[in-house]
Amino acid sequence: MSKPDRYVGVDKDLNGGMTSIGKIIRDAWVFGLIPESETCEGWNLARIDALLQKVNAEWDRYGCMVSQLPEPLAQRHRDIHAQAMQNARAAGWSGEHETGDEEA
Repeated sequence: MSKPDRYVGVDKDLNGGMTSIGKIIRDAWVFGLIPESETCEGWNLARIDALLQKVNAEWDRYGCMVSQLPEPLAQRHRDIHAQAMQNARAAGWSGEHETGDEEA
């Protein structure tokens, strides 16, 4: 089975949107690169990659660290990612896949 050539949208993505593309989109929302209403549904890989480059350029300005974000951006990051985790958990995501190989 081949991979789709268009993105399904962060709201329809696997694991309640807790994927690498979902993170790119949420970070793009944080930095105001796209509106929060934009799910990127129907985007091709080249367009997602172009968004990733813009997101990375923004993160580079802050040393790729949330703690270096100005408070308004840090708050926006907390709000967007907390809501995403809440939505993902409601959709059945637990986070175990991402941390399953970590030792306690």
